[in-house]
Amino acid sequence: MEVILREDIDKLGLRGQIVKVAPGFARNFLLPRKLAVPATEANKKIVEQEREAHLRKEAKLASEAADLAKLLSAITLTIRQKAGEQDQLFGAVTAQDIADALSQQGFNVDRKKIQLEHPIKQLGDYKVPIKLHREVTVEVALTVAREE
Repeated sequence: MEVILREDIDKLGLRGQIVKVAPGFARNFLLPRKLAVPATEANKKIVEQEREAHLRKEAKLASEAADLAKLLSAITLTIRQKAGEQDQLFGAVTAQDIADALSQQGFNVDRKKIQLEHPIKQLGDYKVPIKLHREVTVEVALTVAREE
């Protein structure tokens, strides 16, 4: 069965693409969740208009993310934590802690966009990647210092 995707779906296709899928997958998953529509001529025209509007919106979001990336690359965050003898933290610095530190400096960044592989458990300087947009990732300098 041929359907037109209304959203980007991993391992299947991008928004606006016409893809062939199993009839059960389309009927039971894609169509009820409004992730796709049947590939008819009328639907092709509607989806093409939606895709153009989405591209304009996506370009605007990408430019805003690029502007925010320039601002974020210039700052250095400092988080103070209690630490033991060998600079081992008693807790850990998580993505939520970094998001809170950013919000204190006036940047509203969702913690899910902070690409921290593991919580930070040592004092020191780190580069933390933040994925602001699908195409825009910025590294923020982070210093974890001892709390007095």
